[in-house]
Amino acid sequence: MYKTVRDMFLHFKEAVPFRLVPALICTALLVSMLLLPAPDGLTPKAWGLVAIFLTTILAIILKVMPIGVMAMMAIVIVSLSQVTSTSSKGAITDALSSFSNPLIWLIVVAILISRGLKKTGLGSRIGLLFISLLGKRTMGIGYGLAICELVLAPFTPSNTARGGGIVHPVMKSIANAFDSDPAKGTEGKVGTYLALVNYHANPITSAMFLTATAPNPLVVDFVAKASGQSFHLTWTTWALCMLLPGLVCLLVMPLIIYWLSPPELKVTPDAVTYAKAELKSMGPLSPSEKVMLGTFALLLLLWANVPAMLFGPAFSLDATVVAFVGLFVLIITGTIDWDDVLSEKSAWDTLVWFGALVMMAEQLNKTGVIAWFSAGMKAAIVASGMDWLPIAGVLVLVFVFSHYFFASTTAHISAMLLAFLTVGLHLIPAQYHVPFMLMMTAGSAIMMTLTHYATGTSPIIFGSGFVTMGNWWRVGFIMCVVELLIFAVVGTTWWKVLGYW
Repeated sequence: MYKTVRDMFLHFKEAVPFRLVPALICTALLVSMLLLPAPDGLTPKAWGLVAIFLTTILAIILKVMPIGVMAMMAIVIVSLSQVTSTSSKGAITDALSSFSNPLIWLIVVAILISRGLKKTGLGSRIGLLFISLLGKRTMGIGYGLAICELVLAPFTPSNTARGGGIVHPVMKSIANAFDSDPAKGTEGKVGTYLALVNYHANPITSAMFLTATAPNPLVVDFVAKASGQSFHLTWTTWALCMLLPGLVCLLVMPLIIYWLSPPELKVTPDAVTYAKAELKSMGPLSPSEKVMLGTFALLLLLWANVPAMLFGPAFSLDATVVAFVGLFVLIITGTIDWDDVLSEKSAWDTLVWFGALVMMAEQLNKTGVIAWFSAGMKAAIVASGMDWLPIAGVLVLVFVFSHYFFASTTAHISAMLLAFLTVGLHLIPAQYHVPFMLMMTAGSAIMMTLTHYATGTSPIIFGSGFVTMGNWWRVGFIMCVVELLIFAVVGTTWWKVLGYW
């Protein structure tokens, strides 16, 4: 009997595709939370959704199974438990609702478009060009990527399109030029460092310009409403206020990541000579490279909303529509084919896991969990009797770090920013209202540093395999704290010089 049980256990442990101990830990968390009574203000179903969400995040962190499998399990549990609906049909509709989200398809299509860079060889050419200019040190290449982000940010309203669709393929090409490839286990050479710089430049530049990411106009609206229309962030005002602290963040970010996640190849003295020789051997641009280059130019013009600027708002296109246009151009010109689209596993994997996380975050908002959390936070602050300075700090920190519960900056800002601004402006002296609002404005972008699902750019870069989840979360937390400190010190001083308080 004992031998039979032991053999069954060993077979189970070997055959079942999950890690047993982490799976038991996650199961214990889920059961424990479900056995607890729902807190006041939450329905039992809403509390059940919280339990499922937190268990899913823990399972992803502990690597119980591949992230796509964990996401699918979350979809199954949400559907079976009916925590979002009163019927299984309604529950499965809710569980699959995010797969019609344009942002998710923007991420998928951006990954598919980037395949064309590798297939045509244009990505290698661009990578070699960067190496020939900045390749003496890996850190120099990192600064090159950050500068590229900064130049594109004012004209690219989708941070996903910018960081994931334009800069990331270039970053991958540079890494591959140094034979740094996750498929070969050599991502640590330069790829991990460059991928982290590629990503962390994205939230910083998103904070620097009103037109650098989609939710920023919503922030402008909420700031105006909370201040009773007394403070309105124009494009120029936003750019001026965020200029100095943003530039400081961009200056120190590659240095800090170099210390936190150092590349194996730090000095590459022969890289410039090698890159120039390779560029010479490649010869002029091939026809397929020209098509790829033209497609990127088209995407950049449309993502920058140039037609609308020239001919009026009727010519404005959603970022996801633009991405599909680019993909269609590449397919009908033969630059990539349908087999390329089908074989891009990272795109379809991202569709599943990111879609599931977006779904749960949206349902947390719809079921009132986020409103309950915000109301509890307001009540606790009022009851604490804290002075205005700690109140301001707590509001900024809770708003920023609550982004662990969101897979969309737009959803987070929509759910919480106005409430937090309103509470702050009631409890903080009037002369400090503007720096508080500007800190919250900066925090609405800086919070994207935290997780691999924080915004549309993160699953694209994370999905390329250069950075482990643990490293991503560790570096993300530290960079978030550092950037908040820079804005709190450099930013508030700069805003004082500008006369805003």
